[in-house]
Amino acid sequence: MSAESIFSKPLDKKQKAALTRIAKRQAAGDDWRIDFSDIPELTAEQLRKARRTPKILVAARIDRDVYDWLKEYGEGYSTRINAILRAVMSTGKRIA
Repeated sequence: MSAESIFSKPLDKKQKAALTRIAKRQAAGDDWRIDFSDIPELTAEQLRKARRTPKILVAARIDRDVYDWLKEYGEGYSTRINAILRAVMSTGKRIA
């Protein structure tokens, strides 16, 4: 999977319609159809221990055209870099 395919693949009509329906339900606060009965409640101990994995600040040198490409998608390019790296990492392939 390439970074290009992650961010530039257009949505088809079915995907757009599904996202529109979800957005409308979220905006209206309409979650009555969600069945939470099979999800056990978290204990106080589990909630106390729940933490995100801490992120570290890394300075990396990237080519200007790569930086410009990332910025084309708006703010949050460092999060986008992380998502791209995670997608590559999840393939299990080594990069030379």
